Amino acid sequence: MDIALLLVGFILMLTGIVGSFLPVLPGTPVSWVGLLLLYLTSAVPDDWWFLGITLVVALVVFALDYIIPAVGTRKFGGTRSGMIGTTLGLVVAIIFPVLGIFGIIFWPFLGAFLGELLNKADQKSALKAAFGSFMGFLTGTFLKFVVTVIFFGLFIAKAWEFRAELFPWFN
Repeated sequence: MDIALLLVGFILMLTGIVGSFLPVLPGTPVSWVGLLLLYLTSAVPDDWWFLGITLVVALVVFALDYIIPAVGTRKFGGTRSGMIGTTLGLVVAIIFPVLGIFGIIFWPFLGAFLGELLNKADQKSALKAAFGSFMGFLTGTFLKFVVTVIFFGLFIAKAWEFRAELFPWFN
């Protein structure tokens, strides 16, 4: 059972990292569940303080992921249309990776710009609002990515620390 928990936890950690970029997956909570599964193995001793602190971090980052783009959009005069355009642009970048890694930057910005133009903004204010929406999106995504990678590092370190108990046949 420990191996199954470890494997599912590892898969959830990787899913959480991918989820830090995809708007449909809550990256940090998924990564936290991966940490929880590791601690539910009989090999790793319970550390409820660690799990509690990382849960709070995951939930705060999850909440900030909705707050930061809204603040960035409002600060630069953007609307909900710009935020929706940013999200749609990200989906386009993931489904049609035309520009490779640069598509993750270009398509959300273009989506925010078009969303603002469709909201009857002039080009100058649409460009400014798109920039704000895009910066909010990038900030939230970067924050989620950093936290999920840290969670992954903690997962690997703890699994390595208790490798003898997790994999007794390798001793």
